[in-house]
Amino acid sequence: MPPHHTASANGLAGAAMVLGVIGLSTSVFIIGGLLGGIGLILGIVALTTAKRTGTGRAKALTGMVTSAIAIVVSVLVAVLFVWYADKTRECYRPDSFQQYRQCVHQQFTGN
Repeated sequence: MPPHHTASANGLAGAAMVLGVIGLSTSVFIIGGLLGGIGLILGIVALTTAKRTGTGRAKALTGMVTSAIAIVVSVLVAVLFVWYADKTRECYRPDSFQQYRQCVHQQFTGN
């Protein structure tokens, strides 16, 4: 008789899923990409464990997919942030917020 596996037999799969979901929900901040990276690694390890034990495959895949999306979103946010900072670098020393807004408007519209 084969050994009975419980749902907690593949804890890495659960950890990967949790990190992937948290990474995705925080991916607009750079930290989400870091959590997604850890979740992706754990998901890959959990998937190999799931092939051996037969438990946790869905959680491992969910963790891998959400982690990968979190990484992509975080990279896009970082690229957008760098692009915006470069585009508005002349506006960083305004005397007031109104001057900053006017400078940013001028940088984007050319007026």
